[in-house]
Amino acid sequence: MKAIVYEQYGPPDVLQFKETASPAPADDEVLIHVRAASANPLDWHFMRGEPWFIRLMLGLRKPKDKRLGVDVAGVVEAVGRNVTLFKPGDEVFGGCRGAFAERVCAKEDDLALKPANLSFEQAAAVPVAALTALQGLHDKGRIQPGHKVLIDGASGGVGTFAIQIAKSFGAEVTAVCSTRNLQTARSLGADHVIDYTQEDFTRNGQRYDLILAANAYHSIFDYRRALSRGGICVKSGGRASLPHIILDMLLDRLLSLFGHKKICGMIAKVKKTDLLLLKDLLAAGKIVPVIDRHYPLSHTAEAIRYLEEGHAHGKVVIPVEDQR
Repeated sequence: MKAIVYEQYGPPDVLQFKETASPAPADDEVLIHVRAASANPLDWHFMRGEPWFIRLMLGLRKPKDKRLGVDVAGVVEAVGRNVTLFKPGDEVFGGCRGAFAERVCAKEDDLALKPANLSFEQAAAVPVAALTALQGLHDKGRIQPGHKVLIDGASGGVGTFAIQIAKSFGAEVTAVCSTRNLQTARSLGADHVIDYTQEDFTRNGQRYDLILAANAYHSIFDYRRALSRGGICVKSGGRASLPHIILDMLLDRLLSLFGHKKICGMIAKVKKTDLLLLKDLLAAGKIVPVIDRHYPLSHTAEAIRYLEEGHAHGKVVIPVEDQR
């Protein structure tokens, strides 16, 4: 089968489109004929081995696992002997390691049945971005009906899902994005929109119960200023050097001990209950994936390069055509 592999850390040029052996499912896994995958910031962090401390998990000098990609949608081809929830022919979506391939194995608990009203490309756009939005708003942000919620970075993969998920919880949503994305934010349900090229939401005097910083480019102090008493800011993205990351972690903990405002970071986890909740929201049409661009599997390097530029409007999807 064809797959994307990388044998050293570096820019998208290190990605290779090559023939590899087809995997076999373990007892708790299913073998998926991949129909689509999607790119995430997590992929280019793994590809580059940055920040450097993630190499403690991936391999210090070169990646131990040469596969890339985590979002997957496809058709079950075979199941391990302990799998009870899926059977060959089922259409599924979820998370795995090595999704940029024609075949991949995923744990049973990391998958859900694909909603019938979604294409494979739409389903592949969901897992990491939508789980990040859901867990940031619900688990970390403790969203409640009537909360004033601000989504910073509302036009990206996480942000477009966050607008819709926050509205499904009954929140009043303000979306922060660039001029060209204001109408899309409104169409997704945002009650208010702020053009960050014209206005700084951290200095306009408005206060929010919850801020989801999908692009955490502002300082901790800026986010605190925009929070109401008892408010929470959840940071789920952004680009920063290692010193900035460490400083933010220390300041987050220190400042959260004082006053009545909380700043916290998060990393999404694939959870069965959350996948099933997302499946229901998708089936009901309460959330709809926003897809910016499609790239074939052989052009995954270009997809990651585009994503790294930081201007993707929604998700970057990789349809997978069987090469055999």
